[in-house]
Amino acid sequence: MKFYIILILISFTFGFLKEVVSNPTPRPFEAIFNFGDSLSDTGNFLASGAILFPVIGKLPYGETFFQHATGRCSDGRLVIDFIAEAYGLPYLQPYLKVTKDHQKIYNGVNFAVAGATALDVEFFIQEGLAKLLWTNDSLNIQLGWFKKLKPSLCTTKQDCDSYFKKSLFVVGEIGGNDYNYAAFAGNISDLQATVPLVVEEITKTITELIAEGAVELLVPGNLPIGCSAVYLTLFRSKNIEDYDKNGCLKAFNGFAKYHNKQLNLALETLRQKNPHARIIYANYFGAANRFFHAPRHYGFTNGASRACCGGGGPYNFNNSARCGHSNSKACADPTTYANWDGIHLTEAAYRHIAKGLIEGPFTNPPLNPSLFKIA
Repeated sequence: MKFYIILILISFTFGFLKEVVSNPTPRPFEAIFNFGDSLSDTGNFLASGAILFPVIGKLPYGETFFQHATGRCSDGRLVIDFIAEAYGLPYLQPYLKVTKDHQKIYNGVNFAVAGATALDVEFFIQEGLAKLLWTNDSLNIQLGWFKKLKPSLCTTKQDCDSYFKKSLFVVGEIGGNDYNYAAFAGNISDLQATVPLVVEEITKTITELIAEGAVELLVPGNLPIGCSAVYLTLFRSKNIEDYDKNGCLKAFNGFAKYHNKQLNLALETLRQKNPHARIIYANYFGAANRFFHAPRHYGFTNGASRACCGGGGPYNFNNSARCGHSNSKACADPTTYANWDGIHLTEAAYRHIAKGLIEGPFTNPPLNPSLFKIA
């Protein structure tokens, strides 16, 4: 069982603009800076060399849009990619790549790392989970990268204030892995006690970014993890009462809602302390829950909980045949699935989430109008 859990951890946490419609609104952002985990990593984990031959470094990952693997834990674009497109900005390059290649990064950079946690490694050492961590590049490490990079972006306080006033800072989704590590290791009873620590770390990072000059910050909450193929497989129950009308596990979705509620309360406190900043909550749960409730309405004719890429089982998540391995295969049309590899979502699903954030109603307060609309 322990071996099974470790293998699962090696595979986890870690839309499309067919046409864009011009909007006369001036570009509200000149740059985006992103922090998080595999839901928004555009290649940092791959660039870190943390695993010699990670499955996310080869097809079918990236097959839908890029036609090659990019280090994104999906078949194509992520929410952060659609946000960049909507505001007329290039896709965010991973920090570890741009610093190595000395690329110009005026339009922003991505600090997110697949498998990253909100809490530092010391917490997981104390919990006996350190050996299961996919990466040590926690939120605090990512914040350190930003501070290290800042002098190359602007020099004087006036320049920095002017530049960051026109920048969007996306802090998350982060924290999901803090709970995943514990849950997959069987420490379910400890999950709720971890929430205040995770939320505190997120709010601490937001506070520091505001001190560095950030004015506009987007802070995503947790997804409905009870609808995820990995949770549905690992915690499969014979008791029908454990499932909601969408076929999702009530307890885990309830936990995700609890995390989101605590995060929202903390963000409201931050708003009161920083009235000059716009701190926006991104309701990932609500945006995603729509297609779990009515998958066919969103084009997911093969459902929202069954993985497109996998090796069998009720939800096509089989740890002995994970996506990208020789004994698994990807579906013919990922656009008909919401779940990509059992843990992460498809480009099509991320597109719907991004559309819900940018066009509403899943951000509070609303994001600034985008330069383009997601078709």
